[in-house]
Amino acid sequence: MSVLVEVCIDSIRSLSLAEHAGADRVELCSALRLGGLTPSDGYMQQAAQKARIPIYAIIRPREGDFVYASEEIEVMLQDIANARQAGCAGVVIGALTPSGQLDLPAIDAMLAQAKGMGVTFHRAFDHCQDPHAALEAILARPTIERILTSGQATNAWQGKEALKQWVDATRHTSLAIMPGAGVTPDNAQAILTTTGAREIHLSARTEQVSVMQSNACASMGDGDDGSYPITDPESVRLVKAIAQSF
Repeated sequence: MSVLVEVCIDSIRSLSLAEHAGADRVELCSALRLGGLTPSDGYMQQAAQKARIPIYAIIRPREGDFVYASEEIEVMLQDIANARQAGCAGVVIGALTPSGQLDLPAIDAMLAQAKGMGVTFHRAFDHCQDPHAALEAILARPTIERILTSGQATNAWQGKEALKQWVDATRHTSLAIMPGAGVTPDNAQAILTTTGAREIHLSARTEQVSVMQSNACASMGDGDDGSYPITDPESVRLVKAIAQSF
């Protein structure tokens, strides 16, 4: 069985591009430039209706760290319920304490809300102070299917040694280690060969230049030039071809 390819996207147009290019699963986000935030209800519903591959919605209510107040946890629980109702196959979750440990009460509440859905633990894992203890805690929660991680490095290639250790440590369990961050057609084969991972995650994004005739004096925020991220199907095709060789 070939390596599974997951693509993270933040628009319905990117969904079609990623799927037709060979993505096996999609992580559905908004605001990829902020690391990915919870998608809207309408976006989740349309994606789940249109896709022929599994859709996993990220549950991240804001940018910044992964330490969430009780009010934010309530929002996340509602977002999980919304993802279920929309028809998403799974959710992507994570929460930490101020000391950089897993926020187990919050995680357990989210797992209970997501009962029967697929679950990925996202790159909050890369911010844990003790990744080995975090890995053990996640292994004790078998409804978590995989960890998306860069190996606690800037990108998955730099974190390849840690990724290999974790892949080896979980080889005879139901938990997958999915390398992500900075994955490209140029390094995907080396990452997979070095780590032995059976899943890989990439954004495969390029910038869509705005075609809008706009008042150049107006701005929607810092650095806004009207462009937006969109999936590059050729990058997905190339990584898919690499994945199929394993």
